[in-house]
Amino acid sequence: MLQVDSNTVPTPQEAPAETATRRRRAILGLPKCENPAEKRFPLTPEAVGALTRMGFRVKMQGGAAEYIHYTDAAYIKAGAEIVDRRETLQADIVIHLAPLAIADIRQLRRGALLLSLANFNRVKADEVIRELVARRVINIAIDLVRDERGNLPFADILSEIDGRSVMTLAAAMLADPVNGKGILLGGIAGVIPCEVTILGSCLAACAAARSAMGLGAVVRMFDDDVYRLRTALRQLGGGVIGSSVHPHVLENALRSADIVIVTGEGCEIPVDGNLDMVLKRKVLLFDLSANPGRAFPRAASVDIGGLDCVNAHSATGFSMFNEVSGNGKSQRKCFVNPGSSVPRTAAMALSDTFIALLNLIAGCEDSGAMLPLTPGLQEATLTFMGKAVNEKVARMAGMRYTDIRLLLSLS
Repeated sequence: MLQVDSNTVPTPQEAPAETATRRRRAILGLPKCENPAEKRFPLTPEAVGALTRMGFRVKMQGGAAEYIHYTDAAYIKAGAEIVDRRETLQADIVIHLAPLAIADIRQLRRGALLLSLANFNRVKADEVIRELVARRVINIAIDLVRDERGNLPFADILSEIDGRSVMTLAAAMLADPVNGKGILLGGIAGVIPCEVTILGSCLAACAAARSAMGLGAVVRMFDDDVYRLRTALRQLGGGVIGSSVHPHVLENALRSADIVIVTGEGCEIPVDGNLDMVLKRKVLLFDLSANPGRAFPRAASVDIGGLDCVNAHSATGFSMFNEVSGNGKSQRKCFVNPGSSVPRTAAMALSDTFIALLNLIAGCEDSGAMLPLTPGLQEATLTFMGKAVNEKVARMAGMRYTDIRLLLSLS
């Protein structure tokens, strides 16, 4: 019989416990925008599916995507959780394009990352900024984000949508037989085409010009930078009448224009109080600049995103053109935010860009860790670690400006 030496028999040993902890999945919050003028939503269900596969937990408020005609069920199928508004605001990363109300900001988690538009013309800006600073929220303005090549991926997408949509809206307004002129922009033999005057030659201006030319209109483009204007005219491939800012030439163009579009990115062409009086009675004014009202300060701004674009006049009570004020004088309407009238297109265009940005965040230990790696994000950060790190934002709030690079070197 085989004898077994007890000294050589292996004894069971305690298995070493795993000491590494699984990294917590970052929570992405998508609250519903309650501003009636902002109908754009940042992510489609396909984008949410991509983000959940990247490791994010996506919490979305019920009905948040109603304006882009996607149901909650579509987002649930993509991996999102439908929760109440408060729970979305408690997420690690919150995406909300329009300015958040102060009550909503107070519900944000301390140190959370808020992705929004810059919204420099927001109401009660000083109070909003102070609340963001008090909550130590990292507020990044997506339209200021630059990539490694110096491009503005979010701003460029939104500008192109604004330029394309503004001509679609203008064409519909002119064709309206009640409040409009009941006319087409052009392209009809024997009928003089409408005239479109564009102030600026940026991406939005070029997009508007292409659409206007395609519809048969006569297009004039003005810019105070002849090099930028030359580049735009080359891209458009002819058909646009380009000019630097000669006062008499600009006045004549405004006098005969049926549609005037102000883009203003890097272009400073103010229209003084006397010059805007030469405009036609039913001219359509659109301001696509970040701070509307500079070019036509006497025109009342009307947010096109808040209008029903199919039947705008009956939906809002506003005349689409001129309105007689209490003193009997005519007050012109200047339409802003045209991109919000095509929110589903905006959602599809923004989704890929958000995925690329959030992919950077997914590879970092926390939302602030990626800022030293991407200077383009540092430039787009408005508030960070309880400080106003954007000079314009600091001025608006009456606070001391702090260089974000200093904070990052100390963190």
